[in-house]
Amino acid sequence: MVLPNNIVLANGMLNEGLISKKEPLYQGMNGRFVERFYLSPSASYIFKPLTNNGQLGREVWVHEHILPSFPAIFPKIISYQISDSPDLNWMILEDLGQLSHDFNEETVLGVVKWAAWWHSLPTDQFADVPNSGLKPQIEEIIADISRQEDKFFQLLPALQMEERHVRPIFSLFDRLVFSKKLVLSHGDLHSGNFAVAANRLMVLDWEHLHLNTPYWDLYHALDMSHPLFVKKMTSQFRERALRTYLAEVKLELDGEAFLHEYYLFSAVFSIWMILLIHKDLEADAGKWPVEQLNAQLEETVSCLKQCAEAFYSIA
Repeated sequence: MVLPNNIVLANGMLNEGLISKKEPLYQGMNGRFVERFYLSPSASYIFKPLTNNGQLGREVWVHEHILPSFPAIFPKIISYQISDSPDLNWMILEDLGQLSHDFNEETVLGVVKWAAWWHSLPTDQFADVPNSGLKPQIEEIIADISRQEDKFFQLLPALQMEERHVRPIFSLFDRLVFSKKLVLSHGDLHSGNFAVAANRLMVLDWEHLHLNTPYWDLYHALDMSHPLFVKKMTSQFRERALRTYLAEVKLELDGEAFLHEYYLFSAVFSIWMILLIHKDLEADAGKWPVEQLNAQLEETVSCLKQCAEAFYSIA
């Protein structure tokens, strides 16, 4: 079915008169909703307005300049508009159907293998890829944690952690430098941004693509917690996933050194996440229910403990 030219009105909203029904999928950072809409019972599409004002035009750019060289592991853009006014930016994408975000070994290993594939692409074949994404760089994260060191250690009793679990990590901060190897990074590869649809693994929401360390995508896929997408990571599966990545990626890496540095990267990022989640709990602003934030906090603490232990065991 061909989309009507006036399916989106001049104000950037869907034309309700042409739609048989619609359903919200999720709410973006700016409050706007990504929706599935139907022109008929058998013809559905995804309407995605700009959900983060700081990413104006980015997803379309990625689809036009980066993803044409990728296999079909992403939903295709059917129509779009880019405007200087954030409210007038939108995309219509193909509807992949029912998405399963279950965090299971088959899906996660599949994502890790695909990440190894795009990490192996020569970055110099892509022009104008940004050097930063949605979140601060790891150096900024370390600086932020350092400023909140006292606050973090005050949280330890409530987190059921002892100072000895994390004090050695903090002692590294004044000289901590991660590998400067840069790869093409999805940028936000958490469990909500990969899914299985019709038995195919798909990777969604590429607007945060940028150059970053390989650890960035791996942390998001394996250890990044999210209020909506609960998962349980174990030390054994994390190591299996990392070794799968090392077997697939076409980069010159020292495998054991890579594992060691990943565990430290994950521990540092998890400390920062704990501080962010605790801030959300203190604010009680209502974006996420308290029970979901507490589950996210518990999951992040578990990852921190596991990765800190793995880091110390190799050191």
